[in-house]
Amino acid sequence: MKLVKHIANLGYGSRKEVLRMLREGRITNAAGEVLCADDPLDHDDVRVDGQPLDPPPGLLLMLHKPTGYTCSTRDAGRLVYDLLPPRFRLRNPVLSTVGRLDRDTSGLLLLTDDGQLLHRIISPKAKLPKVYVATLAQDLRGDETALFASGTLRLHGETTPLLPAELEVLDARRARLTLYEGRYHQVRRMFAATGNHVLTLHRERVGGLDLAGLPPGAWRRLDEDARARLFAA
Repeated sequence: MKLVKHIANLGYGSRKEVLRMLREGRITNAAGEVLCADDPLDHDDVRVDGQPLDPPPGLLLMLHKPTGYTCSTRDAGRLVYDLLPPRFRLRNPVLSTVGRLDRDTSGLLLLTDDGQLLHRIISPKAKLPKVYVATLAQDLRGDETALFASGTLRLHGETTPLLPAELEVLDARRARLTLYEGRYHQVRRMFAATGNHVLTLHRERVGGLDLAGLPPGAWRRLDEDARARLFAA
């Protein structure tokens, strides 16, 4: 029954539903031969309705999140999971976002069903750079670069100073900010601490990965080379 459990865990249906798919001849090998429940499991050789199986556990995805979508499985409204194949929400292990981008933030979002990889990415010890471009409601004051790099800035309601961050001024009201930690609404709160307000926020990069032309709403499976680049920054 390993074949049945594996296909069910990929989100194709319950074990009962997968057994029914087998009886209906919908699950075959690459040569078109109908498989049985007790056949050996060979992920790359299995087809459902003639199509290869979704990626096995250990999946890492890059998604270009548009604004208006929430990084949740439960909130009302549009969810980032709506941009993925519906089966992906039913996978076991669960496919989780690696951190979050708020509803009004766009850009690079990682998702994985590998718990160890997730914790490695978000661990404070990793200090993976996360690069954002912010459009502001008011002109920059001029002291933000030094303030953000100082390692002394404390956000409202917190006692631990932020790690030094790098600010690149793009024009009077646009800036690129590189963070090495991930606190709640950090970019927005950092600019709020200077009396400014973020109008739009876009994440360009995480570690050594960028969107590389991926359009809004699209996703891409990351291979081993991409995983290596993630931690190469």
